[in-house]
Amino acid sequence: MISNKKSDNDIMKEGVMDYHAIAEQILKYTGGKENLISAAHCATRLRLVIADNDKCDSAAVENVDAVKGVFFASGQMQIILGTGTVNKVYDEFIKIAGISEASKDDVKREAAKRQNPFKRLIKTIGDIFVPIIPAIVASGFLMGIMEALNFMVNNGYVNINTDGSIYQFAVLFSNVAYVFLPILIAFSAAKVFGANPFLGAVIGMIMIHPDLQNAWTVATEGVQKTQEVFFGLWRIDMVGYQGHVIPVIIAVFVLSIIEKRLHKIVPPMFDLFVTPLVSVFVTGYLTLAAIGPVFVFVENGLLNGIQSLLTLPFGIGSFIMGGAYATTVVSGIHHMYTVIDIGQLAQYGLTFWLPLASAANVAQGGAAFAVALKSKNKKMKSVALPSALSACMGITEPAIFGVNLRLGKPFIAASIGGACGALYASLVHLGATGTGVTGIFGILLHLHSPLHYVIAMAIAFGVAFVLTGVLGFKEETASVTSGQVEAVIKEEQETEDGNNGELILVSPLKGRVIPLSEVPDETFASGVLGDGVGIQPAEGKVYAPFDCTVAAVFDTKHAIGLETPDGVELLIHIGMDTVKLNGEPFTVYVEAGETVKAGGLLAAFDMDKIKAAGLDTVTPVIVTNPGKYKSIKITGRQS
Repeated sequence: MISNKKSDNDIMKEGVMDYHAIAEQILKYTGGKENLISAAHCATRLRLVIADNDKCDSAAVENVDAVKGVFFASGQMQIILGTGTVNKVYDEFIKIAGISEASKDDVKREAAKRQNPFKRLIKTIGDIFVPIIPAIVASGFLMGIMEALNFMVNNGYVNINTDGSIYQFAVLFSNVAYVFLPILIAFSAAKVFGANPFLGAVIGMIMIHPDLQNAWTVATEGVQKTQEVFFGLWRIDMVGYQGHVIPVIIAVFVLSIIEKRLHKIVPPMFDLFVTPLVSVFVTGYLTLAAIGPVFVFVENGLLNGIQSLLTLPFGIGSFIMGGAYATTVVSGIHHMYTVIDIGQLAQYGLTFWLPLASAANVAQGGAAFAVALKSKNKKMKSVALPSALSACMGITEPAIFGVNLRLGKPFIAASIGGACGALYASLVHLGATGTGVTGIFGILLHLHSPLHYVIAMAIAFGVAFVLTGVLGFKEETASVTSGQVEAVIKEEQETEDGNNGELILVSPLKGRVIPLSEVPDETFASGVLGDGVGIQPAEGKVYAPFDCTVAAVFDTKHAIGLETPDGVELLIHIGMDTVKLNGEPFTVYVEAGETVKAGGLLAAFDMDKIKAAGLDTVTPVIVTNPGKYKSIKITGRQS
């Protein structure tokens, strides 16, 4: 117990975070080396593929210093650590775990094997679009800025030279990602499907070839040319696929199948010439003759259905989707919404989905901010405030998984706030000029209607904030009462001797029980050392709470470690910083290795001497191995 305590307590060294200790804790509570398949990290999260999720103690991981939240998604255990911390913890983690460094793609592929078909589909869509989002965001921002400038110039608010190179080039650049979007999608999809990405890009080029009529001119000019295919079986419109998504993805998927098959059957000496030629020609023909026309119909049906939902009378559809949006983030299916955004941009010139998503994200920030102000838990406060800011910037995972969903009612409040913000956006027909960015910076995509955007976000944030305050939330705290304390500890499974895993602990001290979070020491309060309570002692005596063996007696006599035959480890730490007193106020009646019956006197201490030294007598009683148990409940009863 002494060595364990030391490693846990060393997570902060002289105010500097100990990344090695954090990594050790995470590995311990995720089941150790034997339970780890692979590991990687992104900008904010440590991503682990676990052999057996039942061996992970998520609650214990969440209590590790620097951890802002834990959730399971996309077949991975994702541990939120934040930018700048995650990479340092990861470096230590792979050293301790004895595994080689893996990329996010490697981890995703391993995790994908464990997902159902629907989740694999959603994940695939996400993998395709995430890499190209920066390009889409850049164009979207620039489109919004240029629209705002055009409005101000045309209405005499500003006087700038619209014939100058900077202005003209900016207009040229603003829509380039959307003009050539099929190429970007095809290149990214080819990498995801395992095809040659440059062959994928060629398929994207075919779909927007200049010899095909630009799809955006059909509405005003009509179809200019048709072509017989499959030897006159039917005719197709010779129209490009600007702004389309689903047909491009399906086409590249077909390409990947053909290319992989050819690599297997074509002799190596001809592979370089035959495989690319046949793959591109066959896929290109199938795309223009069948895949494109069929899936344009499917895509248009999907978009029209979504738009019909969003335009239901009185904003009902938007209200429902705004409320449900955060739940889809939890389930991991939100990546598919990029398809809706891009499709709406192509069809309507604006996406009416993005303001809905933005309201839902900002609402999560409002709820988390309310938690930060109202919570009495120091660690929760430290997590909730930056999580609220992050959500208002459009990154909601820390707020959702680290705060709101964990506490329950704040998540409900945030969902209602998102619904209200989305309702307003629908009623004023608010749309974005691009996609990929929500929250505060999302206003750059709404410069044609900035006031409506600000109002929608204010409604979402305000409703979530107020409702969180009204509904309240229950933190994981012990009941405050005098007398004795029972700790019911439920093990994950029966012990080998058939024990049902339930143990009753009698309080080792007489006094008032307080939640562990209120103990005036961050190491104890954060739960890093384990789960338990603090006791404000009414007298200076410590008794054995159960039949046990004395595992350790500290040289300074201020702390005693106990262990039951069933493996329950208990630390009794008398007072705060009392190690400084060098044992003077303490008398210990037992020694390490000694067996003690329940109720036996372990130690005595002079409360007045401790207080005279300016120290607090509050005594943490900690189960130091909570990872073995499903839950630890602390209840009070009168003695």
